[in-house]
Amino acid sequence: MAAYDIRPLQLRILDILLAIQKVCEEHELRYYIIAGTLLGAVRHKGFIPWDDDLDIAMPRKDYDLLMAHAKEWMPEPFEVVAYETDKQYPLPFAKIQDASTTLIERMHLKYLGGIYIDVFPLDGMTSSKLKQRIHFAHYFLLKKIQYFLYRDPYRHGHGPSCWIPLLCRKLYTLEEVQEKMKRMQKEYDYDTSELVVDHDDGRKGIMPRKNLGVPTPILFENKIVMGVENPHEYLSTKYGDYMTIPPGPKQRQHNFHLLDLNKSYKD
Repeated sequence: MAAYDIRPLQLRILDILLAIQKVCEEHELRYYIIAGTLLGAVRHKGFIPWDDDLDIAMPRKDYDLLMAHAKEWMPEPFEVVAYETDKQYPLPFAKIQDASTTLIERMHLKYLGGIYIDVFPLDGMTSSKLKQRIHFAHYFLLKKIQYFLYRDPYRHGHGPSCWIPLLCRKLYTLEEVQEKMKRMQKEYDYDTSELVVDHDDGRKGIMPRKNLGVPTPILFENKIVMGVENPHEYLSTKYGDYMTIPPGPKQRQHNFHLLDLNKSYKD
């Protein structure tokens, strides 16, 4: 467990979610709270007590619209950070951050910003097990190359450990890899597929689209936000016996290098 008061962080992250929800309502965009955030809503009516992040997902069409209009739609101090808004961004999903805060997760990471929530695109997926395996083998190869392009090649010294990162830099650019990953993610259309996927979870992220269904109101920290239509099916698929609270050692929480809720990372 981390050695800081988690509650102020949770409430500031909740403010980001409510700002996104307002934008989604104004522009008729679909979103769902997912993963541990949805589990918290069902089991605790809010954040899991030790949870210090928040995840949402959006069908690809809605995600792309938000990315395309992020700078005009999101009110200050909230910012969308994604490949679509920053070609040097090293992840295949977006973050929406509070620019009035500062967060350095780990000292070796080059990225500096504010506290954030993750926004994952949802895509369609083939029902063919063989095609799924091929798809994700290619996807995770690109994701590994993406990591080597972003990582300091000399992080572990100047020996053999730097050869692969340096080779990747000769063969690829971050923008090329991001474009390849995006084309792969969008290979199957979300709204016409029986199966859908959150690529960040790999093949474990594949599920029937009906588990998500239409965005459905759910209570979270005394606020109404959007969950999935069939939360029991979604959570059972993802976590099994999701109503049982895990023992202390599995109640994981971040230990941030630096967290300041009162000072902008720009300062």
